[in-house]
Amino acid sequence: MSDAFQTLLAKIIAESAASAAGRAPLIGIAGAQGSGKSFLCRCYADANPRAARLSLDDVYFTKAERAELAKRFHPLFVTRGPPGTHAVGLAMSVVAALRKADPEDQTPLPRFDKASDDRAPEAAWRRFVGRPDVMLLDGWCLGALPDDLGDAPLNTLEAQEDADGRWRARIRQDLTERYQPFFDGFDAFIYLQAPCWEIVRRWRAEQEEETLGRALTAQDEVRLDRFLLHYERLTRSMLAGRHRARWIAHLDAQRTVTRIEKRD
Repeated sequence: MSDAFQTLLAKIIAESAASAAGRAPLIGIAGAQGSGKSFLCRCYADANPRAARLSLDDVYFTKAERAELAKRFHPLFVTRGPPGTHAVGLAMSVVAALRKADPEDQTPLPRFDKASDDRAPEAAWRRFVGRPDVMLLDGWCLGALPDDLGDAPLNTLEAQEDADGRWRARIRQDLTERYQPFFDGFDAFIYLQAPCWEIVRRWRAEQEEETLGRALTAQDEVRLDRFLLHYERLTRSMLAGRHRARWIAHLDAQRTVTRIEKRD
């Protein structure tokens, strides 16, 4: 998968840079959980030191901020992941800082600590020196459009914990009002298209096992299943094409690119 993706990414970066009039292009790489977004961006950045690598996962609201969102809007916002739980303004400010950086400037790149479920202290953030040639930002819901799957609950989480649809409605509102203006600033999006939702669940389990260094227990499986229900609606919507990416890399169950599609 890596070679095909790296070739596609290099092509898109070159095209974007040519039309960016000296401005570092911002490329978004989207795809469901476990599709390999972060790994592929890291590979490119490792081989190209003037590429600044960012992740939407690193600009989640802090634990305290999400607790406040849960009080104001809906208890489900305490869980990071869906639109509404990201500090979009922070991401935009980092992009702006990188684009105007002088050669010796060190731009702090936010980092979220998933072990503590909170943003890491700024002293622990990576620094990018100077102005990058390109910025890569990966995120599972980058370029997402509000879902069109109707108002009925899609899974047990929605049915039991969001019966009145307030959480879903707030996600759609945030995705429209806060995220779309953010997405407008990207030069291009690439979407890594998983074969189906069921494969996404398997990929995410593999990620968990790699992080934990062991097989998942029955309790881990239950926790993972509930966590993924927060993502299911928008993931299914994006798999059905509700996103802004022109370039789509279709993956098989082993994350191998089987074909590349360009939408008009």
